[in-house]
Amino acid sequence: MKVLFCTSEAQPFIATGGLADVSGSLPQALRQRLIGCRVVLPLYEDIPEEMRAEMKFITSFSVPVAWRRQYCGVFEAKRNGVIYYFLDNQYYFKRSGLYGHYDDAERFAFFSRAILEMLPHINFQPDVIHCNDWQTAMTPVYLSLFYRHNEFYANMKTLFTIHNIQYQGKYGMELLNDVLGIPDQYLSVLEYDKCVNMLKGAIECADWVSTVSPTYAQEILTPWFSHGLHNILRERSWKLSGILNGIDNSSFDPQTDPNIYEHFSVEDLSGKAVNKQKLQERLGLVQDPDVPMIGMVTRMVSHKGLDLVKETLDKLMWQSNAQFVILGSGDWEYECFFREMQEKYPGRLCACFGFVPELSRKIYAGADLFLMPSKSEPCGLSQMMALRYGTIPIVRETGGLKDSIQDSGDGQGNGFTFKSYNSGDMLYAISRALEGYAQKDGWQVLVKRAMNCDNSWGRSAKEYIRLYKQICNE
Repeated sequence: MKVLFCTSEAQPFIATGGLADVSGSLPQALRQRLIGCRVVLPLYEDIPEEMRAEMKFITSFSVPVAWRRQYCGVFEAKRNGVIYYFLDNQYYFKRSGLYGHYDDAERFAFFSRAILEMLPHINFQPDVIHCNDWQTAMTPVYLSLFYRHNEFYANMKTLFTIHNIQYQGKYGMELLNDVLGIPDQYLSVLEYDKCVNMLKGAIECADWVSTVSPTYAQEILTPWFSHGLHNILRERSWKLSGILNGIDNSSFDPQTDPNIYEHFSVEDLSGKAVNKQKLQERLGLVQDPDVPMIGMVTRMVSHKGLDLVKETLDKLMWQSNAQFVILGSGDWEYECFFREMQEKYPGRLCACFGFVPELSRKIYAGADLFLMPSKSEPCGLSQMMALRYGTIPIVRETGGLKDSIQDSGDGQGNGFTFKSYNSGDMLYAISRALEGYAQKDGWQVLVKRAMNCDNSWGRSAKEYIRLYKQICNE
């Protein structure tokens, strides 16, 4: 089976978020299971020069963009056996930053159509074109409207994965003809709530729609989570499912990770205590091995549950001897709050601001507990990373958090959970976790159970392969 994985970012070439992690890891996991998966993404200016040096020019052609045609060059690189294609157009992509430009609709409409135009030029006929998020949402639309009659494309199936339904590619109706090149008779495919909605178009046209966790697939059928798309999703729920993302176990491995202070394993946990002690030292916290440390690595925005943390942090610090560490950046309101709390609780609370990958690994390895009280979380990877390092998650039961973390109250789970988006319920879950931490023998059992959880991409890849075969009627 041959798969073309279409994405707007991919590790290790260019990344802004979790999509790049998926795009870097899933194709490799598919290839290891004998699926011929190739990846295509834009050739951004921000891709490092040393990685550009690995690329070789393959071909060029012109792409219809509404009433005009634009140049597209194709460059190729190989990483870990996976072929990556980079689509070049300096007008669209020779600029700083991936997103947020005034003409993003045109840039990614070009990219979506260039993907299809590229295929005959590279002589690649995928069985499945796997598109991701709104930046590639027009690919299944263009395939359905303009290419199906062509024998070369006739048997290609499309899978469209929603990583976060909040981002939909919504624009004014005036873009329909002049930018997207969609004739008026196909207005209904893209029009939703008096806007052009690219995500809606992909939901209409794709052979199957997936999300990044089974629970999120159910949640987005409701108004609370769908950002307005619940009706169209309910009408097409027959072709909607969720597959939980994974993590790269070779990268997030406490036995080999070069970013942590001391290596350790499920058989020998002594190194975890060293990581905690050295993290306490680095962050200016009291160096006490028996004090529970709660960590967070997050964007500092409300939907990550920081309003719940803001409501309860004083109470937590007064009622327990816990230490609290947070790393991230975001809204001014939360950054100011954590700066104030750091001054209020010296030696017990540390707030670190910015994107610091090596410090995030040290927090995963050194903390005892990892807090994720998200309002919504399509999948979430941090809880899986925490498990890998024996740091027990405390999560709200939403999206992928619900699918990957089960409460340990029954003696079988791998973390602590709460259901309602409520600060009291969160504080109760933290209190239960602190009580569990105090029972040292039982805590060691829980830590080992967490580290033995399988959240690898291999598990996810098997589910994607089953879905590909289902779409292709194999």
